[in-house]
Amino acid sequence: QVQLVESGGGLVQPGGSLRLSCAASGIRFSISAMGWYRQAPGKQRELVASITSGGTNYADSVLGRFTISRDNAKSTVYLQMNSLKPEDTAVYYCYVAAMGVLKYNYWGQGTQVTVSS
Repeated sequence: QVQLVESGGGLVQPGGSLRLSCAASGIRFSISAMGWYRQAPGKQRELVASITSGGTNYADSVLGRFTISRDNAKSTVYLQMNSLKPEDTAVYYCYVAAMGVLKYNYWGQGTQVTVSS
């Protein structure tokens, strides 16, 4: 059974910080990428950040404020979010891309991030 467990969401004031974590287990194929998507009510889901062996990628809206990292030994990906803005309010979803004979994509349950004064 593949399981992605997210944690770290919550309510913060503008300018505050949060650190999201996503621990993956039960994946039998090699992990090629890990990252975070987010979706706010009435908006399309967007890629926030991703990380592979080749480097990292960020949405323009979070570049310079968010940092993605991973611990390969623990199969865990993190998202450090600084200088949070109300526009960052959304449900954040962890994802893992794995490659065997076929391609596989796995998703976390989502964690709510609310930035409000």
